[in-house]
Amino acid sequence: MAFTPFPNPDLESANDRGSFATSNPVDNDLGFGRVVANNARGRFLTRNGQPTARKLGLKGVRTARAYLAALNAPWSTFLLWTVGVVLLMNGMFALGYRALGPEALSGTETLGIRDPFLAAFAYSVGVFTTTGVDGMHAVGVTAHGLTILQSLLGPLVGMIVAGIVIARLTRPRAQLRFSDSMVIAPYEGGRGLMFRFVNESIRDITNVRVSVSLSWLETFDGVRERNFHQLALERSDVPFFPLHWTVVHPITPESPLRGVTPDRLRDGNAEILILVTAHEDTFSTRVSVRQSYTWEDVTWDAKFSSIFIESMDEHLAIDVERLSRLDRLPEGTTRTAPEAEGSMVL
Repeated sequence: MAFTPFPNPDLESANDRGSFATSNPVDNDLGFGRVVANNARGRFLTRNGQPTARKLGLKGVRTARAYLAALNAPWSTFLLWTVGVVLLMNGMFALGYRALGPEALSGTETLGIRDPFLAAFAYSVGVFTTTGVDGMHAVGVTAHGLTILQSLLGPLVGMIVAGIVIARLTRPRAQLRFSDSMVIAPYEGGRGLMFRFVNESIRDITNVRVSVSLSWLETFDGVRERNFHQLALERSDVPFFPLHWTVVHPITPESPLRGVTPDRLRDGNAEILILVTAHEDTFSTRVSVRQSYTWEDVTWDAKFSSIFIESMDEHLAIDVERLSRLDRLPEGTTRTAPEAEGSMVL
């Protein structure tokens, strides 16, 4: 997220007044700050809910980010990176042994490996993993020094990897999958802004609450500014969450989206920010998930397809692969605002 240069006298004076818009006060700025929000260019959250803002001048940030990346990465990615790093480290030690000359390692003939580098690599892996080296041993002070260093480094790396694995297994979190897009679809004789999500984990979550906020540019008294609006939902919480949930914001005359069109969303550079909190039953704690959609992620003249499927045991069942599937509607079904909604704010 980029920013225009500070300070901005017009925005600062508006901030001092306590509100940017006298005719339509902002509900809240979600903690981004009004001056920052109006100077921001681009989205506030990435598609997977990570903040785009950055804090500079902090120490140890790279290590912390690497640790968080290891926690959040898919298992396949985490294992691939772990194996790759271990192989790279052993390869570097093998090159070190080879750089000392052919006399640095003795007993390589017992391995039956003719290639000197592969023999050194096998020795390196044996020392790194403390599994043994089959009669091979280092010769010389430098070779022994490398062996001692590697024998200390190997268990240390193993403990770090084991700690990350335990943290991944025991860290409470909600694994939610959101629909690829939001839709503005027919709803109770009018229109509604909708998205849906499902719990991808076999672990149950309960007491799920959803908060949806709209961020877009509006013009009041000739001043164009970014405002935040909390969107009223058909329902904002559910006690049980066994299947999926289609979240609906009814577009009524009281909605900030009344009379909205695709052009209005685009011109306003709209972003919809979502916060989902729930009780994670396995670890008995609260967890949260963030999500963001921009105006480009909103689909018009469509509705979500049914996600339910027939079950052999007559229990309720859904097909998660249908989460983002849409049914197209005649052109203009939701692109054109009903007169009952009223006019939109420019």
